Amino acid sequence: MADHGITSPLLSPPPSDHPHLILTVQDETDTDSHHNGTHTHQSTSAHHHHSRNPFAFLGSDGFTVPVSTTADPFRNHTLEITGVYEWLKIGICLPVALARLVLFGVSLVIGFLATKLALLGWKDKKNPMPRWRCRIMWITRVCTRCILFAFGYHWIRRKGKPAPRDIAPIVVSNHVSFIEPIFYFYELFPTIVASESHDSIPFVGTIIRAMQVIYVNRFSASSRKQAVSEIKRKASCGRFPRVLLFPEGTTTNGRYLISFELGAFIPGFAIQPVVVRYPHVHFDQSWGHISLARLMFRMFTQFHNFMEVEYLPVVSPLENKKESAICFSERICAFMDVEKSGVITFKQFLFGSAHVVKQPLFRRACEFAFSECVSGESDHVSEQKFGESIRPAIPDLNEDEVRELFNLFDSDNDGRISKEDFLTCLRKNPLLIALFSPCLHNKDISEDGNRLVEEIV
Repeated sequence: MADHGITSPLLSPPPSDHPHLILTVQDETDTDSHHNGTHTHQSTSAHHHHSRNPFAFLGSDGFTVPVSTTADPFRNHTLEITGVYEWLKIGICLPVALARLVLFGVSLVIGFLATKLALLGWKDKKNPMPRWRCRIMWITRVCTRCILFAFGYHWIRRKGKPAPRDIAPIVVSNHVSFIEPIFYFYELFPTIVASESHDSIPFVGTIIRAMQVIYVNRFSASSRKQAVSEIKRKASCGRFPRVLLFPEGTTTNGRYLISFELGAFIPGFAIQPVVVRYPHVHFDQSWGHISLARLMFRMFTQFHNFMEVEYLPVVSPLENKKESAICFSERICAFMDVEKSGVITFKQFLFGSAHVVKQPLFRRACEFAFSECVSGESDHVSEQKFGESIRPAIPDLNEDEVRELFNLFDSDNDGRISKEDFLTCLRKNPLLIALFSPCLHNKDISEDGNRLVEEIV
């Protein structure tokens, strides 16, 4: 242990020429025929039998964990059109869909022409767009609202308000569909960070150019670095509009948040998170595992599509200590997950902890463990005595590892572990009771132990 870190593997891989070990597992029906042959082995491996279940002294016989379900953050849940209601609705809405398609096309063309006019003769794209050009872009912004109307978003529910640009120069949002960029174009007219491939999209490429888009190639380190510099430059200049990023980097189905790219968080500016939701019953509007044409057709053939936009409070980097971009992004991610619908990791760990806590002997075992750690008349556990108590369970612990565990138990950081510190730590981390299993294996904590517990209390 002294030569290996905590992250090193517990078992070293065998050499390539090492023979494979084959274990034959016997049925219960075969145990009688092999009883004599295995009795000696069982007697000499009693200690190893105990080590298989470190919580056997609590009366635990093991536990089962429900089968994990695979979470797919990109799955659209209504790929197929099912049910009489949906087919009937599509039939009724087909004439409406044609009218919506015409409105969509006309709005797109008018917005494109207005954008071309606003960009005409503009050479200095490194500086903010002049005001008179921004006023022309209002035509395009109105057209984008008409496009949203054509897609069935007749009204959009909003919670909260956008923070002033001088308070939160960066806005981050989850990304569910192609609808969010259209909405933000109308609502905020921000500078957007987008993939280089978007520039070549007909009509759309020209329109987003007016947003002074920051292009990034996610597969190029130099491009990502340059994009971060541009984000910092434009966020720090009050004459530029807000900078909008979708930190997930792709669209999901809105049920989960996936890992964030760090571009929005490296500059260290205050950020306003925004959560977009699409409540639905029959039609999932997320752009995942579904073609754009099919998604647009389904949108055109709905009576109404619901959309909710919630502006969350501004989150600023910590001032009292330096915070890394990774920690900052994780705080933002947790803050945006307001419904706590993310996938729970370490499922086995959680079920195991709950199982140990529910054991009837758990509290008594904690009391006994503390009594074994204290010395003499003392009511506190010193670091030296703590190390002596846990080393039988993990003989190769070094001093640094003992100190880390000691600090975990010493919640008030006074250099010693009180009984309250000890019991509180084990309640929060019940699996740590296994550290004291060697000194508890020979104790009767079920019946005769009652008297000792009463004395301790």
